[in-house]
Amino acid sequence: MAATNRTGIVPYLQAAPLALVFLLFLVVPLAFIVVVSFWTYDNYQIQPAFTVQNYADVFDRCIARLPTLCTTFRTYVSTLGFALRVWVLTLLIGFAIAYFLAFEVRSKAIQSVLFLICTIPFWTSNVIRMISWIPLLGREGLVNRTLMGLGVVDQPVEWLLYSGFSVTLTFVHLFTFFMVVPIYNSMLRIDRSLIEAARDAGASGWQILWNVVVPLSKTGIAIGSIFVLTIVMGDFVTVGLMGGQQIASVGKTIQTEISYLQFPIAAANAVVLLATVLLIVFALLRVVDIRKEL
Repeated sequence: MAATNRTGIVPYLQAAPLALVFLLFLVVPLAFIVVVSFWTYDNYQIQPAFTVQNYADVFDRCIARLPTLCTTFRTYVSTLGFALRVWVLTLLIGFAIAYFLAFEVRSKAIQSVLFLICTIPFWTSNVIRMISWIPLLGREGLVNRTLMGLGVVDQPVEWLLYSGFSVTLTFVHLFTFFMVVPIYNSMLRIDRSLIEAARDAGASGWQILWNVVVPLSKTGIAIGSIFVLTIVMGDFVTVGLMGGQQIASVGKTIQTEISYLQFPIAAANAVVLLATVLLIVFALLRVVDIRKEL
């Protein structure tokens, strides 16, 4: 009877509510965005007439301008640059934190307490956490005052705030936890006897880390990478606030187009961004099968 239920209609009925929510709140809105991306518009109205001009405007004859990069390509290069830097930093920091919690902390109770401490920043708004960096990094901020007081610099350092550095720093501060959680979850599943066997075989600490821990944690690394990359690629609030409205990103471009009520070209930009992110996710899934973790 149990086998019959697993192969019958019962599993589909159980998955139906979540599938319906997924359909209504993700698939249908995405379908509307794709449809609107082919509509025409002017300064006064949007017309549901099919056109590919919006995509032509997005790329702005980029191929013809090669090797000079057009505005769209420069914007994507800037956004991908932020995503790559943030991914590397969050991976290094997140892996170190997850390793410490999983292998260095022996007590399960202390592990839980320390993991809970990692969640405390999420009890406040992301915007508040961004703004908290401004008194530290500003021209008259704590960091500049400290550097000048120590005699390291003679005048305030300008690039600490409203720059690529401040945007990257804020991204790392906001999203490192998205890397910690899946890696920590993967490390908890590693059989400790494998590490003991490697140690008994004469493996050094770095060999155990590289040949045992990292391969067995790659599923968590892939999931965390997907979280971080997808969020950074579409972010516009952090780039606008911490970049002083001076740094270009794809999300910022879409937000600006929406503010000017240019919905069709904003939808076209969103479709291109979605396709880019899906390609990144597809590449990660080709390397790691995350179904083992789910």
